[in-house]
Amino acid sequence: MKFVYYYRNDVSRNKNNQPDEKIAFKVFKIIVASFIMIIFFPLSVLATVASSSTIYQGIDVSNWQGSIDYNTVKESGIDIVYIKASQGIDVVDSYFRINYNNAKANGLKVGFYHYLTARTEQQAIEQADFFASVISNTVPDCKLAMDFESFGNLTNEEINQIAQTFLERLETTTGKEVIIYSDTSNARNIFRAELASRYPLWVAEYGVENPGETNWEFWEGFQFTDMGEVPGIQGFVDKDRFTEDILLDSSTQIPESGNKENYNQDTEYIVQCGNTLTSIAHKYGTSVRALVALNGIQNPNLIFTGEKLIVPINSNIGSTESLFDAGHTIYTVKPGDTLSALAIEFRTTVDSIAKLNGIENINLIFVGQKLRI
Repeated sequence: MKFVYYYRNDVSRNKNNQPDEKIAFKVFKIIVASFIMIIFFPLSVLATVASSSTIYQGIDVSNWQGSIDYNTVKESGIDIVYIKASQGIDVVDSYFRINYNNAKANGLKVGFYHYLTARTEQQAIEQADFFASVISNTVPDCKLAMDFESFGNLTNEEINQIAQTFLERLETTTGKEVIIYSDTSNARNIFRAELASRYPLWVAEYGVENPGETNWEFWEGFQFTDMGEVPGIQGFVDKDRFTEDILLDSSTQIPESGNKENYNQDTEYIVQCGNTLTSIAHKYGTSVRALVALNGIQNPNLIFTGEKLIVPINSNIGSTESLFDAGHTIYTVKPGDTLSALAIEFRTTVDSIAKLNGIENINLIFVGQKLRI
């Protein structure tokens, strides 16, 4: 298209007595505006938008966050917390039960997710049953989430079939609605429209106001950062926005699973003479912080012979010995030892030893205690 500009003094005029150059300029502006609309308007059309105008502030957590002060989290404005329950066929998140109990106790709405690692449809069924067994007897408020993001050598067809098999089985076993967690790339290029038409989306994309194009028109969850800061949580945490559609129609208990006895769950331990929280934590592959949070212990240095403790079993740690992995020196505390003296001897820091061993009080270690250094 050519635009003609007039520079003569005797500018020609149209029938409305306007100079033709003004008309040409108006046409030029219309064309420019049209190009802008063509370029930018489709971007808003292709964005995946919220399924509702009612938005809840949320986070999703796992053992990486450690002990969480859910009262402070609630007071900071968080409404919903999604909790990692399980992974694969035999891993129960070591903070699953603690996170669930404490989040519920402080009035937060709760959802659960499972990290799927299946490579066949049969494995998808087994992992759905495992997830259901871990969360049985709980009362979730939000749809159960499938986190399937590591695909190995699977084809797109296999990925979608495994995902569908897992979701169908989970719905049947728990009687609860389900949702797919995915980043925008996988939600656009991997998970197909057929799957999108059956299950809602919890989408992840960072550094944007709205997630981009996917095979879904709407999102019910939007994870917008993995470096969120929330009072009551040490370090970074994933932050989310959730619409009201992610909530279940009714909060009822997930039925007991017939396979529950096959999986490691919380166990009860009776404190023996000479026990410390550190020694119990080592024995069961958990941490002092986990024991304190799960049992409401006010003073981690004070437990009593005969006292009953609930102990979370971290099923991806097979034994006490496996805690002391290669790369660390195992030191047995002797009379007169202090963390300060050990830090100097092994050229490390008190904080490093304390964190590695789950020590709450750096001034209190025990003769015979084994430390990773």
